[in-house]
Amino acid sequence: MSIQSNLNTIQATLPEHVTLVAVSKTKPVSDLMQAYEAGQRIFGENKIQEMTEKWEQMPKDIQWHMIGHVQSNKVKFMAPYVSLIHGVDSLKLLQEINKQALKNKRVIDCLLQIYIAEEESKFGLDEKELNELLTSLEFKELKNIRILGLMGMATFTEDQNQIKKEFTHLKSIFDSIQKLQIVDLKTISMGMSGDYQLAIECGSTMVRIGSSIFGGR
Repeated sequence: MSIQSNLNTIQATLPEHVTLVAVSKTKPVSDLMQAYEAGQRIFGENKIQEMTEKWEQMPKDIQWHMIGHVQSNKVKFMAPYVSLIHGVDSLKLLQEINKQALKNKRVIDCLLQIYIAEEESKFGLDEKELNELLTSLEFKELKNIRILGLMGMATFTEDQNQIKKEFTHLKSIFDSIQKLQIVDLKTISMGMSGDYQLAIECGSTMVRIGSSIFGGR
């Protein structure tokens, strides 16, 4: 199977309101260009250095999504071009993104990462921390970031009921934040190669798919 046919197959299964992020981390530019030729314009990387190298080499109509855990000291390297930062899990990180966005005369779109899994290894805010962040005075001062929505990663498990419970939990947090009308959320980023169809059923509007497009690592 080619990257192009993999992409076409996945695109055919996605509802119109769902955005596909092609997770291209560790893949060579030649693979990304095959996806690009097939019409894909949104790529997700988890290392800022690798993403920046690819951004420099590839067409400039690509949207680059940072999907990995972000270290504050690396934000400056992607601030000139990054399209969406998925894993924002603290006010401190938001403030750094805001600072670097200001330097680049940009407003940078972000998703707040919510902790929904039953694993200690996952990053994210819980519901209480999310509410505190969004209602804080410090948050209101940030003019160069825009919170587009929420992102979450389910527990790495075969148990579909467990995954569904976690996705549904993220959707309910999203809905409750919408009701508060503090920020206008549009995006729920949840679901990867193994569980994206379930994620869409649970309300996802953005899926991150890598191995089903590019093959295994």
